[in-house]
Amino acid sequence: MTMTPFDDAAHKVAEFLLQIKAIKLQPEQPFTWASGWKSPIYCDNRKTLSYPQIRTFIRQQYVNVINEKFGKPDVIAGVATGGIAQGALIAQDMGLPFVYVRSEAKKHGLTNMVEGVVEKDQSVVVIEDLISTGGSSIKAVDALREQGCNVKGMVAIFTYGFDEATENMKKANCALTTLCDYDTLIEVALKHKYINDADLEPLKQWRLSPSTWKQ
Repeated sequence: MTMTPFDDAAHKVAEFLLQIKAIKLQPEQPFTWASGWKSPIYCDNRKTLSYPQIRTFIRQQYVNVINEKFGKPDVIAGVATGGIAQGALIAQDMGLPFVYVRSEAKKHGLTNMVEGVVEKDQSVVVIEDLISTGGSSIKAVDALREQGCNVKGMVAIFTYGFDEATENMKKANCALTTLCDYDTLIEVALKHKYINDADLEPLKQWRLSPSTWKQ
């Protein structure tokens, strides 16, 4: 199998995320998510912002993907909260305007959901740090479309690869590209001994049915 530059970059992103513990894998000591789900994996990509070398590499990969997949948009939009810092860094790199999308409209003042300046018919690429079910990400896409924007697609650092997320993105007609995904992460984690062969089956089973795993 021939590695493409994107494949190579995905392995590097996975390595960085594991190295700084932005992603932790603990099949034997599961985490409990806010949803109540038990999970062998926990992801906090905000940690990448604390490491300049990693932050720079990730920003560069975002820019490469945007240029390759979507071309240069008119605006970069970050999804609150994890996509705000990443989006601002990308917009600065590309010399583009930046806005961010709240998880819900403000309860006072102008009751904005989109913060910043966007105009009708402007093309926008949406920035996320993590995709789980895709629900909050699609709310951001809908808010931008309500402003008359042409959402070209979304780019995120990592996705768990749930079928629900794939279906949600398809229904929303929003193209999603990620710098790294679950399968790549597991491959790299095994190679660098963050996990062992015995961990593979529970990690696979969780991904197939996260809501019922170890319940």
